[in-house]
Amino acid sequence: MSQPLRSRFNQEVNKAVQSFTQSLSYDRRLYRQDIAGSVAHARMLARQGIISDKDAELIIMGLSSIRQEIEQGKFPFKDELEDIHMNIEARLTERIGDTAKKLHTARSRNDQVATDLRLYAKEAIVETLKRLRDLQRALLDLAQAHKDVIMPGYTHLQRAQPVLFAHHLLAYFEMLERDKDRFEHALDHADVMPLGSGALAGVPYPIDRAFVAQELGFSKISQNSLDAVSDRDFVLEYEAAASIAMMHLSRLSEEIVVWSSAEFNFIEVDDAFATGSSIMPQKKNPDVAELARGKTGRVYGHLLGMLTTLKGLPLSYNRDLQEDKEGFFDTVDTLLASLEVFTGMVRTLKVKAENMLLAAGGSYTLATDIADYLVRKSVPFREAYGVVGNLVKYAIDKGKSFGELSLQEYQRFSARFSEDVLSLTVGSAVAARDEIGGTAPSQVAEALKRARQIIEGS
Repeated sequence: MSQPLRSRFNQEVNKAVQSFTQSLSYDRRLYRQDIAGSVAHARMLARQGIISDKDAELIIMGLSSIRQEIEQGKFPFKDELEDIHMNIEARLTERIGDTAKKLHTARSRNDQVATDLRLYAKEAIVETLKRLRDLQRALLDLAQAHKDVIMPGYTHLQRAQPVLFAHHLLAYFEMLERDKDRFEHALDHADVMPLGSGALAGVPYPIDRAFVAQELGFSKISQNSLDAVSDRDFVLEYEAAASIAMMHLSRLSEEIVVWSSAEFNFIEVDDAFATGSSIMPQKKNPDVAELARGKTGRVYGHLLGMLTTLKGLPLSYNRDLQEDKEGFFDTVDTLLASLEVFTGMVRTLKVKAENMLLAAGGSYTLATDIADYLVRKSVPFREAYGVVGNLVKYAIDKGKSFGELSLQEYQRFSARFSEDVLSLTVGSAVAARDEIGGTAPSQVAEALKRARQIIEGS
Protein backbone atom coordinates (compact mmCIF):
# COMPACT_ATOMS: atom_id res chain seq x y z
CA MET A 1 0.00 0.00 0.00
CA SER A 2 1.40 3.37 -0.98
CA GLN A 3 1.74 5.75 1.97
CA PRO A 4 0.25 9.23 1.94
CA LEU A 5 2.65 12.18 1.98
CA ARG A 6 5.17 10.39 -0.30
CA SER A 7 4.23 11.72 -3.73
CA ARG A 8 7.64 13.32 -4.21
CA PHE A 9 9.50 10.09 -3.37
CA ASN A 10 10.54 7.34 -5.79
CA GLN A 11 10.59 4.52 -3.24
CA GLU A 12 8.39 3.23 -0.47
CA VAL A 13 9.64 3.86 3.02
CA ASN A 14 12.00 1.26 4.43
CA LYS A 15 10.27 -1.11 6.87
CA ALA A 16 12.79 -0.40 9.61
CA VAL A 17 12.30 3.34 9.09
CA GLN A 18 8.55 2.86 9.22
CA SER A 19 8.83 1.15 12.57
CA PHE A 20 11.38 3.67 13.83
CA THR A 21 9.33 6.75 12.94
CA GLN A 22 5.81 5.61 13.84
CA SER A 23 4.11 7.12 16.88
CA LEU A 24 0.72 5.43 16.51
CA SER A 25 1.52 2.92 19.24
CA TYR A 26 1.34 5.68 21.85
CA ASP A 27 -0.27 8.77 20.29
CA ARG A 28 -3.53 6.94 19.55
CA ARG A 29 -4.64 8.11 22.99
CA LEU A 30 -4.99 11.57 21.42
CA TYR A 31 -7.89 10.47 19.19
CA ARG A 32 -10.53 12.45 21.10
CA GLN A 33 -8.49 15.63 21.01
CA ASP A 34 -7.62 15.13 17.34
CA ILE A 35 -11.24 14.64 16.36
CA ALA A 36 -12.38 17.61 18.47
CA GLY A 37 -9.77 19.83 16.83
CA SER A 38 -10.78 18.66 13.36
CA VAL A 39 -14.48 19.26 14.05
CA ALA A 40 -13.78 22.81 15.24
CA HIS A 41 -11.51 23.41 12.25
CA ALA A 42 -14.16 22.16 9.80
CA ARG A 43 -16.81 24.40 11.35
CA MET A 44 -14.50 27.37 11.06
CA LEU A 45 -13.66 26.62 7.42
CA ALA A 46 -17.36 26.55 6.57
CA ARG A 47 -18.10 29.64 8.63
CA GLN A 48 -15.41 31.51 6.70
CA GLY A 49 -16.60 30.25 3.34
CA ILE A 50 -13.40 28.29 2.71
CA ILE A 51 -15.39 25.07 2.35
CA SER A 52 -19.14 24.67 1.98
CA ASP A 53 -21.54 24.01 4.84
CA LYS A 54 -22.45 20.71 3.18
CA ASP A 55 -18.81 19.62 3.10
CA ALA A 56 -18.35 20.59 6.73
CA GLU A 57 -21.44 18.63 7.78
CA LEU A 58 -20.21 15.55 5.92
CA ILE A 59 -16.75 15.84 7.48
CA ILE A 60 -18.13 16.28 10.99
CA MET A 61 -20.50 13.36 10.56
CA GLY A 62 -17.62 11.20 9.33
CA LEU A 63 -15.41 12.22 12.26
CA SER A 64 -18.20 11.39 14.69
CA SER A 65 -18.53 7.90 13.24
CA ILE A 66 -14.77 7.41 13.42
CA ARG A 67 -14.79 8.29 17.11
CA GLN A 68 -17.48 5.68 17.66
CA GLU A 69 -15.38 3.13 15.76
CA ILE A 70 -12.36 3.82 17.94
CA GLU A 71 -14.33 3.68 21.18
CA GLN A 72 -16.02 0.44 20.12
CA GLY A 73 -12.67 -1.13 19.25
CA LYS A 74 -13.56 -1.44 15.56
CA PHE A 75 -11.17 1.12 14.06
CA PRO A 76 -8.69 -0.36 11.54
CA PHE A 77 -5.43 1.17 12.82
CA LYS A 78 -2.60 1.01 10.29
CA ASP A 79 0.99 1.34 11.46
CA GLU A 80 2.18 2.41 8.02
CA LEU A 81 0.17 5.64 8.41
CA GLU A 82 2.60 6.73 11.16
CA ASP A 83 0.32 8.39 13.68
CA ILE A 84 -3.21 8.87 14.94
CA HIS A 85 -3.66 12.01 12.83
CA MET A 86 -3.00 10.35 9.49
CA ASN A 87 -4.97 7.25 10.53
CA ILE A 88 -8.04 9.36 11.19
CA GLU A 89 -7.58 11.40 8.02
CA ALA A 90 -7.16 8.28 5.87
CA ARG A 91 -10.17 6.61 7.46
CA LEU A 92 -12.25 9.74 6.89
CA THR A 93 -11.36 9.58 3.19
CA GLU A 94 -12.43 5.94 3.09
CA ARG A 95 -15.78 6.81 4.66
CA ILE A 96 -16.78 10.05 2.90
CA GLY A 97 -14.55 10.22 -0.17
CA ASP A 98 -12.69 13.18 -1.58
CA THR A 99 -14.54 15.67 0.61
CA ALA A 100 -12.32 14.49 3.46
CA LYS A 101 -9.32 15.90 1.61
CA LYS A 102 -10.63 19.43 2.21
CA LEU A 103 -10.30 19.13 5.99
CA HIS A 104 -6.57 19.81 6.02
CA THR A 105 -7.01 23.16 4.28
CA ALA A 106 -5.34 25.94 6.32
CA ARG A 107 -3.78 23.42 8.69
CA SER A 108 -0.51 21.53 9.12
CA ARG A 109 0.23 18.47 11.18
CA ASN A 110 2.57 20.73 13.12
CA ASP A 111 -0.12 23.00 14.53
CA GLN A 112 -2.58 20.09 14.61
CA VAL A 113 -0.32 17.98 16.85
CA ALA A 114 0.49 20.96 19.08
CA THR A 115 -3.22 21.64 19.51
CA ASP A 116 -4.05 18.02 20.31
CA LEU A 117 -1.29 17.81 22.90
CA ARG A 118 -2.37 21.04 24.57
CA LEU A 119 -5.95 19.79 24.78
CA TYR A 120 -4.68 16.58 26.35
CA ALA A 121 -2.44 18.49 28.76
CA LYS A 122 -5.32 20.67 29.90
CA GLU A 123 -7.45 17.64 30.67
CA ALA A 124 -4.56 15.93 32.45
CA ILE A 125 -3.89 18.98 34.60
CA VAL A 126 -7.54 19.32 35.61
CA GLU A 127 -7.59 15.66 36.66
CA THR A 128 -4.27 16.06 38.47
CA LEU A 129 -5.63 19.02 40.43
CA LYS A 130 -8.66 16.97 41.43
CA ARG A 131 -6.53 14.10 42.69
CA LEU A 132 -4.23 16.45 44.57
CA ARG A 133 -7.30 17.82 46.33
CA ASP A 134 -8.51 14.29 47.11
CA LEU A 135 -5.20 13.46 48.78
CA GLN A 136 -5.18 16.75 50.66
CA ARG A 137 -8.67 15.98 51.91
CA ALA A 138 -7.59 12.52 53.05
CA LEU A 139 -4.61 13.98 54.94
CA LEU A 140 -6.82 16.61 56.49
CA ASP A 141 -9.41 14.08 57.61
CA LEU A 142 -6.71 11.87 59.15
CA ALA A 143 -5.22 14.88 60.93
CA GLN A 144 -8.62 15.97 62.22
CA ALA A 145 -9.41 12.49 63.53
CA HIS A 146 -6.11 12.40 65.46
CA LYS A 147 -5.69 16.06 66.31
CA ASP A 148 -4.63 15.38 69.92
CA VAL A 149 -2.07 12.65 69.18
CA ILE A 150 1.51 13.54 70.14
CA MET A 151 4.48 12.06 68.34
CA PRO A 152 8.20 12.75 68.26
CA GLY A 153 9.31 15.23 65.66
CA TYR A 154 12.61 14.43 64.00
CA THR A 155 15.72 16.03 62.62
CA HIS A 156 18.39 13.80 61.08
CA LEU A 157 15.88 10.99 61.74
CA GLN A 158 16.70 11.42 65.44
CA ARG A 159 13.99 12.24 67.95
CA ALA A 160 14.10 15.99 68.43
CA GLN A 161 11.00 17.60 69.97
CA PRO A 162 7.41 16.46 70.49
CA VAL A 163 4.85 17.61 67.93
CA LEU A 164 1.23 16.89 67.17
CA PHE A 165 0.70 14.14 64.59
CA ALA A 166 -1.82 16.44 62.91
CA HIS A 167 0.87 19.11 62.61
CA HIS A 168 3.12 16.60 60.85
CA LEU A 169 0.39 15.60 58.40
CA LEU A 170 -0.45 19.22 57.65
CA ALA A 171 3.13 19.73 56.48
CA TYR A 172 2.24 17.47 53.53
CA PHE A 173 -0.98 19.40 53.01
CA GLU A 174 1.17 22.51 52.52
CA MET A 175 3.47 20.71 50.08
CA LEU A 176 0.52 19.58 47.99
CA GLU A 177 -0.91 23.10 48.05
CA ARG A 178 2.29 24.35 46.44
CA ASP A 179 2.00 21.50 43.93
CA LYS A 180 -1.51 22.69 43.11
CA ASP A 181 -0.20 26.19 42.44
CA ARG A 182 2.46 24.83 40.08
CA PHE A 183 -0.08 22.79 38.09
CA GLU A 184 -2.42 25.76 37.87
CA HIS A 185 0.46 27.76 36.41
CA ALA A 186 1.12 24.95 33.93
CA LEU A 187 -2.57 24.96 33.02
CA ASP A 188 -2.43 28.65 32.23
CA HIS A 189 0.49 28.09 29.85
CA ALA A 190 -1.15 25.06 28.22
CA ASP A 191 -4.32 27.05 27.62
CA VAL A 192 -3.03 28.67 24.42
CA MET A 193 -4.34 27.58 21.01
CA PRO A 194 -1.68 27.10 18.29
CA LEU A 195 -4.06 25.99 15.52
CA GLY A 196 -3.82 28.43 12.64
CA SER A 197 -0.04 28.63 12.82
CA GLY A 198 0.30 26.22 9.91
CA ALA A 199 3.61 24.45 9.47
CA LEU A 200 5.55 27.41 10.85
CA ALA A 201 4.57 30.69 9.15
CA GLY A 202 0.80 30.98 9.52
CA VAL A 203 -1.71 30.23 6.74
CA PRO A 204 -2.82 32.23 3.66
CA TYR A 205 -6.54 31.83 4.29
CA PRO A 206 -9.06 34.13 6.02
CA ILE A 207 -9.41 31.87 9.05
CA ASP A 208 -11.04 32.77 12.37
CA ARG A 209 -8.72 31.59 15.11
CA ALA A 210 -10.82 33.15 17.85
CA PHE A 211 -13.79 31.04 16.79
CA VAL A 212 -11.75 27.83 16.90
CA ALA A 213 -10.28 28.76 20.27
CA GLN A 214 -13.78 29.28 21.66
CA GLU A 215 -14.96 25.97 20.19
CA LEU A 216 -12.08 24.12 21.81
CA GLY A 217 -12.18 25.93 25.13
CA PHE A 218 -8.90 27.83 24.84
CA SER A 219 -8.77 31.20 26.56
CA LYS A 220 -5.77 32.49 24.59
CA ILE A 221 -4.37 32.30 21.06
CA SER A 222 -0.67 31.91 20.25
CA GLN A 223 0.97 35.11 19.05
CA ASN A 224 3.93 33.75 17.08
CA SER A 225 3.56 30.88 14.62
CA LEU A 226 7.18 29.77 14.88
CA ASP A 227 6.94 29.50 18.63
CA ALA A 228 3.48 27.94 18.55
CA VAL A 229 4.44 24.83 16.57
CA SER A 230 7.67 24.23 18.48
CA ASP A 231 6.72 25.21 22.03
CA ARG A 232 6.64 22.32 24.50
CA ASP A 233 7.15 24.38 27.63
CA PHE A 234 3.75 23.28 28.86
CA VAL A 235 4.93 19.65 28.72
CA LEU A 236 8.07 20.56 30.64
CA GLU A 237 6.04 22.46 33.21
CA TYR A 238 3.74 19.51 33.80
CA GLU A 239 6.71 17.17 34.09
CA ALA A 240 8.52 19.57 36.44
CA ALA A 241 5.45 20.01 38.63
CA ALA A 242 4.90 16.26 38.55
CA SER A 243 8.52 15.65 39.57
CA ILE A 244 8.13 17.89 42.61
CA ALA A 245 4.77 16.33 43.49
CA MET A 246 6.27 12.83 43.23
CA MET A 247 9.15 13.98 45.42
CA HIS A 248 6.59 14.98 48.05
CA LEU A 249 4.85 11.62 47.74
CA SER A 250 8.24 9.92 48.01
CA ARG A 251 8.98 11.72 51.27
CA LEU A 252 5.63 10.62 52.66
CA SER A 253 6.35 7.12 51.32
CA GLU A 254 9.57 7.00 53.28
CA GLU A 255 7.77 7.98 56.47
CA ILE A 256 5.05 5.40 55.93
CA VAL A 257 7.70 2.72 55.35
CA VAL A 258 9.55 3.74 58.51
CA TRP A 259 6.51 4.31 60.68
CA SER A 260 4.98 0.95 59.77
CA SER A 261 8.15 -0.96 60.68
CA ALA A 262 8.31 -2.93 63.94
CA GLU A 263 11.09 -0.60 65.07
CA PHE A 264 8.74 2.42 65.01
CA ASN A 265 5.28 0.79 65.09
CA PHE A 266 3.50 4.15 64.77
CA ILE A 267 1.02 3.10 62.10
CA GLU A 268 -0.35 0.04 60.36
CA VAL A 269 -1.02 0.01 56.64
CA ASP A 270 -4.38 -1.52 55.76
CA ASP A 271 -4.27 -5.02 54.32
CA ALA A 272 -5.77 -3.74 51.07
CA PHE A 273 -2.71 -1.53 50.54
CA ALA A 274 0.00 -4.02 51.53
CA THR A 275 1.49 -7.17 50.05
CA GLY A 276 3.09 -10.32 51.39
CA SER A 277 6.33 -12.20 50.88
CA SER A 278 6.85 -15.18 48.60
CA ILE A 279 8.58 -17.19 51.37
CA MET A 280 7.98 -15.36 54.69
CA PRO A 281 4.36 -15.81 55.75
CA GLN A 282 4.57 -13.22 58.53
CA LYS A 283 5.53 -10.33 56.27
CA LYS A 284 3.26 -7.36 55.54
CA ASN A 285 5.11 -5.07 53.19
CA PRO A 286 4.28 -1.39 52.48
CA ASP A 287 4.80 -1.95 48.76
CA VAL A 288 2.49 0.86 47.66
CA ALA A 289 4.70 3.40 49.41
CA GLU A 290 7.87 1.72 48.14
CA LEU A 291 6.66 1.67 44.54
CA ALA A 292 5.67 5.34 44.67
CA ARG A 293 9.12 6.09 46.02
CA GLY A 294 10.64 4.13 43.16
CA LYS A 295 8.46 5.65 40.46
CA THR A 296 9.65 9.11 41.47
CA GLY A 297 12.95 8.55 39.66
CA ARG A 298 11.06 7.46 36.57
CA VAL A 299 9.20 10.77 36.48
CA TYR A 300 12.44 12.68 37.03
CA GLY A 301 13.88 10.84 34.03
CA HIS A 302 11.07 11.95 31.74
CA LEU A 303 11.66 15.58 32.71
CA LEU A 304 15.38 15.34 32.07
CA GLY A 305 14.76 13.52 28.79
CA MET A 306 12.45 16.25 27.51
CA LEU A 307 14.79 19.03 28.59
CA THR A 308 17.57 17.28 26.69
CA THR A 309 15.40 16.82 23.59
CA LEU A 310 14.53 20.50 23.45
CA LYS A 311 17.87 22.05 24.33
CA GLY A 312 19.41 21.94 20.84
CA LEU A 313 16.41 22.42 18.57
CA PRO A 314 16.45 25.34 16.14
CA LEU A 315 13.15 26.94 15.22
CA SER A 316 10.70 25.79 14.30
CA TYR A 317 9.34 22.24 14.16
CA ASN A 318 11.73 19.29 14.18
CA ARG A 319 10.85 15.59 14.25
CA ASP A 320 12.64 15.35 17.59
CA LEU A 321 9.45 16.78 19.05
CA GLN A 322 7.76 13.44 18.47
CA GLU A 323 9.67 12.41 21.60
CA ASP A 324 7.46 14.73 23.68
CA LYS A 325 4.63 12.23 24.13
CA GLU A 326 5.75 8.91 25.57
CA GLY A 327 7.44 10.44 28.61
CA PHE A 328 4.64 12.93 29.07
CA PHE A 329 1.93 10.29 28.89
CA ASP A 330 3.81 8.05 31.30
CA THR A 331 4.34 10.96 33.70
CA VAL A 332 0.61 11.70 33.69
CA ASP A 333 -0.27 8.04 34.19
CA THR A 334 2.29 7.57 36.96
CA LEU A 335 1.34 10.67 38.92
CA LEU A 336 -2.41 10.12 38.65
CA ALA A 337 -2.09 6.48 39.74
CA SER A 338 0.21 7.44 42.63
CA LEU A 339 -2.15 10.13 43.88
CA GLU A 340 -5.14 7.79 43.66
CA VAL A 341 -3.53 4.92 45.54
CA PHE A 342 -2.04 7.24 48.17
CA THR A 343 -5.45 8.73 48.89
CA GLY A 344 -6.86 5.28 49.56
CA MET A 345 -3.87 4.27 51.66
CA VAL A 346 -3.97 7.41 53.80
CA ARG A 347 -7.69 7.03 54.39
CA THR A 348 -7.20 3.52 55.78
CA LEU A 349 -4.08 4.02 57.91
CA LYS A 350 -4.37 2.81 61.49
CA VAL A 351 -2.67 5.24 63.88
CA LYS A 352 -1.07 3.79 67.03
CA ALA A 353 -1.32 6.84 69.26
CA GLU A 354 0.02 5.15 72.38
CA ASN A 355 3.25 4.15 70.68
CA MET A 356 3.70 7.63 69.25
CA LEU A 357 3.22 9.21 72.67
CA LEU A 358 5.63 6.80 74.31
CA ALA A 359 8.28 7.58 71.67
CA ALA A 360 7.66 11.31 72.03
CA GLY A 361 8.68 11.14 75.68
CA GLY A 362 11.86 9.18 75.02
CA SER A 363 15.36 10.19 73.93
CA TYR A 364 15.27 13.32 76.09
CA THR A 365 13.03 15.25 73.68
CA LEU A 366 12.23 17.73 76.48
CA ALA A 367 15.84 18.95 76.60
CA THR A 368 15.10 22.16 74.69
CA ASP A 369 12.08 22.87 76.88
CA ILE A 370 14.20 22.48 80.01
CA ALA A 371 16.71 24.92 78.54
CA ASP A 372 13.85 27.32 77.77
CA TYR A 373 12.69 26.85 81.38
CA LEU A 374 16.06 28.14 82.58
CA VAL A 375 15.91 31.04 80.11
CA ARG A 376 12.63 32.08 81.75
CA LYS A 377 14.58 32.03 85.01
CA SER A 378 16.98 34.65 83.53
CA VAL A 379 19.70 32.20 82.46
CA PRO A 380 21.23 33.10 79.05
CA PHE A 381 20.25 30.50 76.45
CA ARG A 382 23.78 29.32 75.64
CA GLU A 383 24.46 28.86 79.34
CA ALA A 384 21.15 27.03 79.73
CA TYR A 385 22.07 24.86 76.74
CA GLY A 386 25.29 23.81 78.45
CA VAL A 387 23.52 23.07 81.72
CA VAL A 388 20.97 20.83 80.05
CA GLY A 389 23.67 19.12 77.96
CA ASN A 390 25.40 18.13 81.18
CA LEU A 391 22.05 17.08 82.65
CA VAL A 392 21.38 14.82 79.66
CA LYS A 393 24.82 13.24 79.98
CA TYR A 394 24.18 12.60 83.68
CA ALA A 395 20.77 11.06 83.00
CA ILE A 396 22.20 8.80 80.29
CA ASP A 397 24.98 7.66 82.62
CA LYS A 398 22.44 6.89 85.34
CA GLY A 399 20.05 5.20 82.91
CA LYS A 400 17.25 7.58 83.85
CA SER A 401 14.72 9.60 81.93
CA PHE A 402 14.02 13.24 82.76
CA GLY A 403 10.87 12.15 84.56
CA GLU A 404 12.88 9.85 86.79
CA LEU A 405 15.25 12.57 88.00
CA SER A 406 14.62 14.16 91.40
CA LEU A 407 14.62 17.90 92.03
CA GLN A 408 17.89 17.48 93.93
CA GLU A 409 19.48 15.91 90.86
CA TYR A 410 18.28 18.80 88.70
CA GLN A 411 19.69 21.31 91.19
CA ARG A 412 23.12 19.70 90.99
CA PHE A 413 23.38 21.39 87.60
CA SER A 414 21.64 24.72 88.33
CA ALA A 415 20.21 26.35 91.41
CA ARG A 416 17.57 27.93 89.16
CA PHE A 417 15.68 24.66 88.95
CA SER A 418 12.57 24.64 91.13
CA GLU A 419 9.78 22.13 91.84
CA ASP A 420 7.89 23.24 88.70
CA VAL A 421 10.55 21.73 86.43
CA LEU A 422 9.14 18.33 87.36
CA SER A 423 5.83 19.28 85.75
CA LEU A 424 7.30 19.62 82.25
CA THR A 425 5.72 17.04 79.92
CA VAL A 426 5.47 16.38 76.21
CA GLY A 427 2.00 17.90 76.41
CA SER A 428 3.26 21.13 77.92
CA ALA A 429 6.12 21.20 75.40
CA VAL A 430 3.69 20.96 72.51
CA ALA A 431 1.36 23.56 74.01
CA ALA A 432 4.23 26.02 74.48
CA ARG A 433 4.75 26.37 70.71
CA ASP A 434 1.79 28.69 70.42
CA GLU A 435 2.80 30.92 67.53
CA ILE A 436 1.56 30.91 63.93
CA GLY A 437 2.92 27.79 62.27
CA GLY A 438 3.69 26.11 65.59
CA THR A 439 2.56 22.74 66.89
CA ALA A 440 0.45 23.97 69.82
CA PRO A 441 -3.10 22.54 69.81
CA SER A 442 -4.57 26.02 69.36
CA GLN A 443 -2.37 26.70 66.34
CA VAL A 444 -3.03 23.29 64.82
CA ALA A 445 -6.76 23.83 65.29
CA GLU A 446 -6.48 27.05 63.32
CA ALA A 447 -4.37 25.32 60.68
CA LEU A 448 -6.98 22.57 60.33
CA LYS A 449 -9.69 25.22 59.98
CA ARG A 450 -7.67 27.09 57.36
CA ALA A 451 -6.96 23.91 55.42
CA ARG A 452 -10.64 22.99 55.45
CA GLN A 453 -11.52 26.41 54.07
CA ILE A 454 -8.96 25.98 51.29
CA ILE A 455 -10.46 22.61 50.37
CA GLU A 456 -14.06 23.78 50.47
CA GLY A 457 -13.25 26.92 48.52
CA SER A 458 -11.67 25.07 45.61
